[in-house]
Amino acid sequence: MRIVRNRSVYSLVLALVVGVAIWNSRLATDSRFVVVTDAEAAVTLQGTGATFPAPLYQRWFTEYNKAHPDVQINYQALGSGAGIKQFQQHLVDFGASDAAMTDEEMAAVSEGVVLLPMTAGAVVLGYNLPDISQPLKLSRDAYVGIFLGKITQWNDPAIAKANPGVTLPDTKIQPVVRSDGSGTTFVFTSHLSAISNSWKSGPGAGKSVNFPSAVAGKGNPGVAALIKETPGAIGYVEYGYAMQTHMPMALLQNKSGNYVKPDLQAGKAALASVQLPANLRGWITDPQAADAYPIVTYTWLLCYKKYQDHQKWATLKSVIQYGLDQGQGVSAELGYIPLPPSVVDADKKALEQIS
Repeated sequence: MRIVRNRSVYSLVLALVVGVAIWNSRLATDSRFVVVTDAEAAVTLQGTGATFPAPLYQRWFTEYNKAHPDVQINYQALGSGAGIKQFQQHLVDFGASDAAMTDEEMAAVSEGVVLLPMTAGAVVLGYNLPDISQPLKLSRDAYVGIFLGKITQWNDPAIAKANPGVTLPDTKIQPVVRSDGSGTTFVFTSHLSAISNSWKSGPGAGKSVNFPSAVAGKGNPGVAALIKETPGAIGYVEYGYAMQTHMPMALLQNKSGNYVKPDLQAGKAALASVQLPANLRGWITDPQAADAYPIVTYTWLLCYKKYQDHQKWATLKSVIQYGLDQGQGVSAELGYIPLPPSVVDADKKALEQIS
């Protein structure tokens, strides 16, 4: 009886093993079933674009990965121009640009494009004058003249007039600009075009512009590094880079004639001066508020309207929602302006266009 019972148990186990094998075989060949392993559940998202928001995006992506270890988000800060180009070429899952894509640029993407302003920040003029202890004030005529190459010495009367009591050095001014196609350049030159006919009819606005007598660095980090190592230098960088490197930043004259330092409150005042349209593309080239910092911009995430890989889209949507909710809470400490609630709501509505 013992031998028969053992044989019965053996037969039962064998039948179960064979049954499981047959079931797994059916799952593998039947399109109605998908067997998901841990390796297959992991998702990697690739993004490329603006250096302007890169520190904030990297913070978001790192924190999201801590909460979702199966999700890896690789972001290469190669500049807005590269972000748009690689997005158009379908080399990435998302792009990023400080210059919202134009109708023509979006027409090159067959799946359609959704632009999402994810944060905002200021473009500042950082400078290297070791013997000047107090922040310099620069009038609109002064900083336009510097980048036009018409004001070439730091003790020029146009600079001295706004800085009474400050002993300015007889040092050559060295403008520092971007070498790559840059949304930061677009924002800065759009502002210069808005306040100066000479600039508008000369170099003009764009992601790449010919600056007279300038040296160039790649990305916001490259420009910041050149300013730090070049006495007499002045260049345009995103506020967070200047803040993190403890770079002196000029107080700029705004449309109301006031000299305003770049900070959170002055940035919020500038954002309040513009209402984004339904397509979420809007520029703040010369804000009118008396307390507004004059060079402030949104920066956009570039998404396809249709994704072939629905798992990737679901993951990207979750990451974007994180940035719009918890992510806004760390913006200020990194030098960015949290989005107004109305813009957050508009972004969440725009997400519904994507499938």
